Amino acid sequence: MHFSSPILDALAIIVTMAAEPQRCFWVSLDKAYYVEYHDLEWGVPVHDDRRHFEMLILEGAQAGLSWETILRKREHYRRALAGFDPRKVSRFNAARIEKLLLDPGLVRNRLKMHSAVKNARAFLAIQKEFGSFDAYIWPFVGNRPIDGKRTSRADVPAKTKESDALSKDLRQRGFNFVGSTIVYAYMQAVGLVNDHTVDCFRHKTGPL
Repeated sequence: MHFSSPILDALAIIVTMAAEPQRCFWVSLDKAYYVEYHDLEWGVPVHDDRRHFEMLILEGAQAGLSWETILRKREHYRRALAGFDPRKVSRFNAARIEKLLLDPGLVRNRLKMHSAVKNARAFLAIQKEFGSFDAYIWPFVGNRPIDGKRTSRADVPAKTKESDALSKDLRQRGFNFVGSTIVYAYMQAVGLVNDHTVDCFRHKTGPL
């Protein structure tokens, strides 16, 4: 038997809300993939080169679009870009790029698609010089995540002096779509900085 009343319904809502941990302001709780990305990936320090390459490409693809759009296309990108293997992507020829530009599951922007191939080649050059992209990237933040101790949306910057320096170096090494704002979003995503707000349950928990 089911009993319902305005009071019981209100209590149920309160219990449900209490069961949900506090998250960053940008998380859309009605979108499971957004919650999962925030809870399990965003801000977790990355030391895997393929993940670094994936996030660089996806953040570049996002330029002018919403991150939600990119998240929804992410699995398609993985299939289309050979699992984000930079060595394979670096060998994509003009015909392969033209085929990708016909794929509705991707952001069909010619500059961004050519950029992915160009960035793959620049990525490989860094791996050759430093042994890994990971070894190259972490010194830009002193080899440990920068904790911004953000308290609100207003505290989260669009870029920082660290992203300015990294952006400049990446451009000098031949990367495209790596302006400081894009680079800072990448730094947030791969845990070079911890920009979970201090009231978010992920601010201090570290990798789950």
